[in-house]
Amino acid sequence: MTAVDQQSPRVPRLRWRKVMALKGASLTLPFFLGFALFTVTPIVMAIKKSLYQEQSSGLGFGGKSVKFVGLDNFTKGLEDTHFWGAIGRVALFAAISIPLIQVAAVGLALLLDAASQRLANRFRIALLVPYMIPGVVATLIWIYIYSPAVGPLTPFFKHLGINADFYSGSMIWISIGNLIAWSSIGFNMLIVYSALRAVPPEIYDSARIDGASEWRVAWSIKVPLVRRSLVLTTVLSIIGTLQIFSDPVLFRSMTPETVTRDFTPIMDIYDWAFNQGEFNYAAALSIILALVVGSASAIFYRLTNKAPTS
Repeated sequence: MTAVDQQSPRVPRLRWRKVMALKGASLTLPFFLGFALFTVTPIVMAIKKSLYQEQSSGLGFGGKSVKFVGLDNFTKGLEDTHFWGAIGRVALFAAISIPLIQVAAVGLALLLDAASQRLANRFRIALLVPYMIPGVVATLIWIYIYSPAVGPLTPFFKHLGINADFYSGSMIWISIGNLIAWSSIGFNMLIVYSALRAVPPEIYDSARIDGASEWRVAWSIKVPLVRRSLVLTTVLSIIGTLQIFSDPVLFRSMTPETVTRDFTPIMDIYDWAFNQGEFNYAAALSIILALVVGSASAIFYRLTNKAPTS
């Protein structure tokens, strides 16, 4: 038998593997098409638009002309105190709300993991229901609950002798934070709970045989083993919180004197684009915000997603 005859059976096998690999890769094609159309293309258009500026000719009767200004819009954005003030407000809110939400999610996940499977399944679905409610609908529900005219909370606190104004400047972030916690704790809990269920139970049994209490098992074994899930949910929370938009916009309809039009970075960008018509400058602010969010997420991921040293 010649060398060619010996290699001939391998040729169909290699072709079959290539065909199967192409079939597998084709399943990702819809995702990449959607990613290119709805993510990459808007980013490219925003970058292009941020390098130009519309200028009125004469007294405004001659129409508008588009002029290339380079990085002038970015320079203006870096000096915009209102924009950076909005970023500072949201960053402070994120620094307080995200740890509280994560602690609550981990606590609930640990309680579910300690409960029986049947009981855990019931509570898991109940805790996940707020996450499944659309964000706008959830915000409208809580605006009704917070309302001093028709909501139940104001009369309840008044009965206790507490004058609670959930739309005041001192309470507005608490109101928004409660809404975000209500809708996101269930999702974070589910991610952490799934990570806990993936841990072999023999690890816990060994620790209990060695005399470890349930609290020690939870703190020293369970929490470190779900660290990657905690990093993932925290990064997602950072991205979502720094880009908060719909919640304060709906709250603004009830208290415009507290929730101003530049209350959050996205609201400031929206105001520049659709109220003042400065689309070029709004595009530059969008890119600056994207860089801030990406940098904050990357720094947190870099600092926390490290293998524990022995």
